[in-house]
Amino acid sequence: MTTTMDRPAVPESRRRSRHPAAIVVGIVAGAILAAAWSGQLVDDRIGMNVASGVLGHDADSTSIASLVAGTLFAFVSGFAGTLTACNIAVFGALPTVAGAPAGRGSRVRAALRGLGWLSLGLVGVAAVYGFVAVLVGTRLPQLSTATAGDHMPVRLFQSMVVFGVIGVAFGYLGLAALGAVPDPFAGRPRARLITLGGLIAGFLVGRPYPLFFKLLGYAVHSHDPFYGALVLALQSVGNVVIMGLLAVLLAAGTGARASSWLAQPRRSALVAGVALILLATFLILYWDIRLPANFGYGWFPTMPWNH
Repeated sequence: MTTTMDRPAVPESRRRSRHPAAIVVGIVAGAILAAAWSGQLVDDRIGMNVASGVLGHDADSTSIASLVAGTLFAFVSGFAGTLTACNIAVFGALPTVAGAPAGRGSRVRAALRGLGWLSLGLVGVAAVYGFVAVLVGTRLPQLSTATAGDHMPVRLFQSMVVFGVIGVAFGYLGLAALGAVPDPFAGRPRARLITLGGLIAGFLVGRPYPLFFKLLGYAVHSHDPFYGALVLALQSVGNVVIMGLLAVLLAAGTGARASSWLAQPRRSALVAGVALILLATFLILYWDIRLPANFGYGWFPTMPWNH
């Protein structure tokens, strides 16, 4: 019988040899996604059709009739945006959420606890932004309909700054997961999940998604900061609810083998690191290079379906 002590030690060079390859894979995949991504398809077609189908009317053209309708609209519009590329960030959290000891019950409980910590950061940041947005009102750049320079909407400048900063943050966390840089959350998985949740909610601060623009405008005109906090928190929850269900399924019996695979620290770190680096590359290239190029500032390759 071979024991752990009998196995030859894996040289440090071999343990780290995967890291450069994983980093390159994340960067290349993120660059491909940034070039291929069609916001018009995902937001204007899929997202709008899903929201309209759930609400039973045209989500874009029909006005929000009441505070209750606005609350429902908040969750549905978030749910309709499930396919946004930003949800790749949730895959960076899945290894921590879904990887747990053997036993279906313990895996599901661990997944629910992990989702709880992720939701704490998610709801907290979204609610604070909703509260502040109502206080700032129509002066918020995200609500501006003005243009600057070569007819570039002012609200997109806020998107560029916000997503660029979040991209850098995700990039560092991805490198940390792969051991390339010091990990600020080593030994603190709860803090990692809360931070990831907060960064995911931070997407709201820069999101130019039409349905979100409509919701935020309605919340601001309600002049109630607590209502603003409520609807933005609900939209954030709606945006990740499918990913949360996926984490629970991975932890349950249908995903026992996958959950066991993710429970291995090296493997979970590899998945998290590649996912976060992929997202970081996408955010920086898409929002800070491709977006300005669309208005004549710089250059970025354009796919035929994005003309």
